[in-house]
Amino acid sequence: MGDSSRIDKWLWTVRIFKTRAIASEYCKKGRVLIKDMSVKPAKEIRVGDIIIVRKPPVSYSFRVKGIPKNRIGAKLTPEYLDNITSLDELQKLDPNFMAFYGNRDKGAGRPTKKERRSIDDVLDSSPNDFDWDDEPIDE
Repeated sequence: MGDSSRIDKWLWTVRIFKTRAIASEYCKKGRVLIKDMSVKPAKEIRVGDIIIVRKPPVSYSFRVKGIPKNRIGAKLTPEYLDNITSLDELQKLDPNFMAFYGNRDKGAGRPTKKERRSIDDVLDSSPNDFDWDDEPIDE
């Protein structure tokens, strides 16, 4: 274990991204933040840094516990990072989350035509319509 590493390499070695190229791409697009500032792929990180990774619709937060030399197995990731993502953010992944789906009781049957139009109106104005690629990058 070293004392520092490039952010793109660390994100890949602890399996937040499948490839280092994808990790670099996220950095270049401004989706990886340290201290509320977007970082370049070559940014050096150290133990104790808090990294925010925006993978729509969730912004994940990680605390660096260690710097592995090589890519590690999935079972070893807790030794190198703490997932400190808030429950509010993780709730966005829940399929029953109210913002993404209508609130229907289980077994209530299919929605009527009027109910369906109301559901469509809500879903059409969802935050998923935001194009993350057009987001301005803070520099």
